[in-house]
Amino acid sequence: MGAYLLLALAIAAEVSATVSLKLSEGFSKLGPSIVVVAGYAVAFVALSYVLKRGLPIGVAYAIWAAAGVALVAIVGVVFLKEPVNAAMIAGLALVIGGVVLIELGSAST
Repeated sequence: MGAYLLLALAIAAEVSATVSLKLSEGFSKLGPSIVVVAGYAVAFVALSYVLKRGLPIGVAYAIWAAAGVALVAIVGVVFLKEPVNAAMIAGLALVIGGVVLIELGSAST
């Protein structure tokens, strides 16, 4: 499996775990609590394989973190009916822009 496919798996697992963290209601609901633990375990194992495949840690972590933040925010707005405003959208754009700059910077070295 390629590094970027593993990174996508790590992102999906982390997003699932983070959303389930809210749904677990303080770990009082068993099903979402299991998804939290399993999701984070899969995310970190997949991320470790991404790094083993040679993707620079700065690039891998930046993509993982930014994609996770953006996707969790989208899930929160669309499915959990959480509020969104222009400042939040601008913040997400800045996070994503930062990742793009990190990726471009690592490609030029």
